[in-house]
Amino acid sequence: MSSTPYLIHFNSIGKSDIGYISIAEKETLPFVPQRIYWTYYTPEDVKRGFHSHYNLEQILVAVAGKIIVTTEMKNGNKQEFILDTPKTGLYVPKMCWRIMQYSHNAVQMCIASDTYTETDYIRDYNEFLK
Repeated sequence: MSSTPYLIHFNSIGKSDIGYISIAEKETLPFVPQRIYWTYYTPEDVKRGFHSHYNLEQILVAVAGKIIVTTEMKNGNKQEFILDTPKTGLYVPKMCWRIMQYSHNAVQMCIASDTYTETDYIRDYNEFLK
């Protein structure tokens, strides 16, 4: 488990004339998934996220379109990632603030380390910084 965001490159099989399959197997994942969900039809002028988690870890994947993810750690380290291929995911550790902006056709799959728990969210930026 890393304490900073990083890209995960999934194995893929196939070729251009038949298409591709990307594979996220347990050896390539930093945790055992407990929940998978996806977001879609997000207008381009809308930014989502604006939160962190006390314990939850995530892997974000743009299965279609492009997603710009800005991350910030409590130490002030900020990074920007562009997700535009389904064979790459972004590992987002716990205690990492994130903001996402989507292209009009983006579909984001999220692989989460735990089930949904509202009390795990930090939605106030100043609280996150404490």
